[in-house]
Parts: sequence; structure tokens; C-alpha cells
Amino acid sequence: MSEFINKDSAALDNIIEVRNVSQSYDNGQSWIIKDFNLVIEDKPNQGQFVMLLGMSGCGKSTILRYIAGLQKPTQGEILIHGKPLDHTNRISMVFQQYSSLPWKTVLENVALALEFEGVNRKEREERAMEMIKIVGLDGHEKKYAMYPTLSGGQLQRVAIARSILANPEILLMDEPFGALDVKTRVSMQELLADLWNRFHSTIIFVTHDISEAVYLGDDIYIMKYAPSKIVSHIPVDLPLHRKREMKREASYTQIVHNVEDLMINVSGLK
Repeated sequence: MSEFINKDSAALDNIIEVRNVSQSYDNGQSWIIKDFNLVIEDKPNQGQFVMLLGMSGCGKSTILRYIAGLQKPTQGEILIHGKPLDHTNRISMVFQQYSSLPWKTVLENVALALEFEGVNRKEREERAMEMIKIVGLDGHEKKYAMYPTLSGGQLQRVAIARSILANPEILLMDEPFGALDVKTRVSMQELLADLWNRFHSTIIFVTHDISEAVYLGDDIYIMKYAPSKIVSHIPVDLPLHRKREMKREASYTQIVHNVEDLMINVSGLK
């Protein structure tokens, strides 16, 4: 189980720790994030699906950028497997905006990280094709990864395939399905659940969709702002392997309602 209280990382076999993180953009006169803590324990051969919920501007995406190494906090540190985050850590991130290189094909985009690592062309294309088939894009590998050549859902499949091939252990996702239509979004949720079961990744997923958070997550954290902190932790007591039909069960809808009530309460906090 993940924890948001501050603990000694040496006492935990954890994969990610956000420790005493604070963010100020005016030399400490005001704090956007203050003394933020999040520990995600390692679960070998299972992984974790951690969901971050909260109103816009509460710092959810900023926390992902810290973990990815794309932004450095004013204070505090990020630990990966108990060691400070540095350039040697490979952490994959999928954004809401389509992030593929439009002048490269689907195959080239998926194989990009392997190319940077110096993997020879034959091997990286073989490994990329395996991943392309897993995410259901076989037959599209020679197309350029751009809209409208590919749909929004297909472009996000490219991003997910590239990210998992680069590092299946830790995957950060910043509202990756927010711009998709309902049918495509449901399809992508099921794909992601299947990939999680296959690769046992630790996934941290930002969303505004409560139903999505409950369907995919095994831990939900609700954040508030001014300054940002976690105010609620909801373990999702549902079967580990989930199918869409579960959304019609009373146990699922009850958790959705509970999280919705918490979100409404949090929205009044300052």
C-alpha cells in the first residue's frame, strides 16, 4: 500500500518516495506545494496503480514532473529505490498532448528510446514491433505518427508503447485520455489495465475522472491546493484484474460515490 505520510525510506522497500517536497516561485514568499510526502512501496510481480485526483491547479502534474526529473522542487527530494533521482533513472511519462514525433513512423517512435541507447536497428525494430502488436497497432507501423493519419487513441497507443518499451517499471501518465471520446477512452482504459497486468508496472496516473480512477486504481489520493497536499487516501477494494462489466456492480459504484463526496468536500478547502 502507498503512504502519503512522511516515513523513513530505509524502513520501507519502496520504489518511489517524494520526501518533504515544497515549491515556491517567489523565493519563499508563498508556497504552491509545501512539505509534500508520498511513498509508493514496491510490489514485485504485481506493480501498483496509483491515482492522483484533485481540482485543477492543485499540483498533480507538478508532482509527476518531479518524479520524471523534468522539474526540480525548491525543497525536498525524490528517491527511486531509496536513492536520489538522477540522470541515470529512466522514468517514462505519457502526456495528455500527443507527444510523438510526426516526422517519424509509428515504428520509429516506439523504438526511439532504444535508438538513444544505441541498440542496433534490427533488434530495436523487432522489440518495437512486439510492443506495437501488444497495443493493437500492427498494420500501422509504417504510418507517420501524426493526426489525422492516426486517430487520437492510436497516437496515445504509440506513446504508451514507447514508454513501456523504454521502461516498463515506472510509468507516469498525465491525463492521457482526457482528450479522447468516450468509446476510445473506455477502450484505452481496458488496454492500460491489460498492460499493467502483463508488465506489473508501477503507474502513477493523474485524472479528473472519478470513475476512471476507481476502475484503474488500487490506491487513490486526493490533493488540495494552497499549498498543495494530500488530504485523503482511498484504497480501492476491488479485484486486482478488472473488466468493464465491473462498473455496473454495487461495490464499484459505491466507491465512486464515496470518492465523489470526498472530492466535493475537498473543493471547499483552502
